[in-house]
Amino acid sequence: GSVTRAYTRLEPSGIVANRGFVSLTRAFALLRNFNPQSHRYRGIRTMSTSFHPTPEQLALAQQRKLKREAREKIAAQEEEEKSRILPRQWVTVEPQPAATPNGQHLLAQCLVPQDNKSGGMISSYVGRELFPTSDCLKAPQREHMLYHEILSHNADIYCLQEVDRTEKLLPVLEDAGYSCLYAAGPRKRHGCLIVYRSNTYEVVRKSVVTYDDQEVRTRGNDKARRGSSFRTKNIASLVALRRQGTNNDGVVVATTHLFWHPAQAAILFREVSKFRDEHAGNSSSWPCIIAGVGDPLLKLQETRLEASRVHHATIDPEVPITSPTPVEDDEGAETGETDPDRIIVNSRRAQPMDGLLSTPELIEFFKHSGTAMSVYDKGQSMLPVFSEEGLTYGCRIHLPSERHGAFEPIWTSYTHVRYNFMFEKCAVLLMRCFCIQYWKAVLGAVISQLSVISFLLTPPAEDYIFVLDPPGRQVSVMRLAKPHHEDLLGDGLPMKGACGSDHISLAADLYWPPIKSHD
Repeated sequence: GSVTRAYTRLEPSGIVANRGFVSLTRAFALLRNFNPQSHRYRGIRTMSTSFHPTPEQLALAQQRKLKREAREKIAAQEEEEKSRILPRQWVTVEPQPAATPNGQHLLAQCLVPQDNKSGGMISSYVGRELFPTSDCLKAPQREHMLYHEILSHNADIYCLQEVDRTEKLLPVLEDAGYSCLYAAGPRKRHGCLIVYRSNTYEVVRKSVVTYDDQEVRTRGNDKARRGSSFRTKNIASLVALRRQGTNNDGVVVATTHLFWHPAQAAILFREVSKFRDEHAGNSSSWPCIIAGVGDPLLKLQETRLEASRVHHATIDPEVPITSPTPVEDDEGAETGETDPDRIIVNSRRAQPMDGLLSTPELIEFFKHSGTAMSVYDKGQSMLPVFSEEGLTYGCRIHLPSERHGAFEPIWTSYTHVRYNFMFEKCAVLLMRCFCIQYWKAVLGAVISQLSVISFLLTPPAEDYIFVLDPPGRQVSVMRLAKPHHEDLLGDGLPMKGACGSDHISLAADLYWPPIKSHD
């Protein structure tokens, strides 16, 4: 007859651990002749034998069940406490148009502070110096809050900066249904991450822009054409995403973490526009979303911008080394007198042959790099509630409402610092230079009344979401994640129960009409 595999084990005799192949007829015969009352099978419990636990056994089982449930409840409470953050309220800016949902996109901009191998933010000493009031500098204290912060927006697209520990973060995002594109500068310990919903978008092409290698002039030798002051190792990550289920419609997404070099902002917009337009197809009609972080300029006013025009040892090896700190350290990792935001070391005054752009040249460069719309500046200007509740940057430093940047969030970086040098530092972000109209706002904004040694760092929003509209397709801001009120942020971020980063995330629901057919 047919052959089957029989797994039987009857003890002590008879059929004993037969794991071989036997005929189906032989197996039935063995089972038919099986007699549980026979002395040959004495002590074997059959399927018909029922088990009746004693009251003591029932009580013990119930006790174990209650203990297990209690442990699970405590673990759930601990997990909830570790990931607890301040909730965000969403505000409708414009009513949703009666159009195809293909034009709607939700995007979130977050900054994830980097951690070194020891698990501290940047390093234990520097972390405590930069964040003296934080109660969660170690990565395990913050990571669950960061996961919650990111996923709570339920975005289609995310842009994150200062990302490391990707072996921890990426599985969390992938389990939530996202795909990830990570990019970092040469020898950088952290990088930029673009995250998109796997069942909504697919990658058409991608690119990485290394700012140190980009030219800002068309004349002169290689050094002059690049016009570099400092080897920043900063990059921009660009990706063209086609929306699934559409007739070749999509979006170009770019993210970056800029240092304090103004030319890099103009380079970013130039390269994003070039990336969108240089390939055939409909991508030239796709909107470009640029989300990222820009660190402050060094000086307050246009006349003092000249002081930062230097040539660093990372560019010119002949520059004398005046600081023992390695010149290749990441920005933000320095302490004491080697912090480039305090004092510029290992550098010399720039000379014309170095090719650094002058202020008029910078302005001209921005004019040709594209004009962008800030999502939060536009969205918050459309509803009086943001100004009435004092949630705009203009409310804090009394900017006139017609000035670009007045309606940016009151905070996206909320960090307590104790540095005398901050009295003379710039409190505006170079990323405002993305629009040429922002240029004078960058150079002219002043924060006054800084009269104590210990104070709260008060730059405007360091995080931005910008949009470059394609021809004939104007992006609308549908909803915004409302900024937090200052009294909820305590003495400074990161803070348990509030935010795992020192930056507050931005999130927006954007809409643009579908591509018009050309029949």
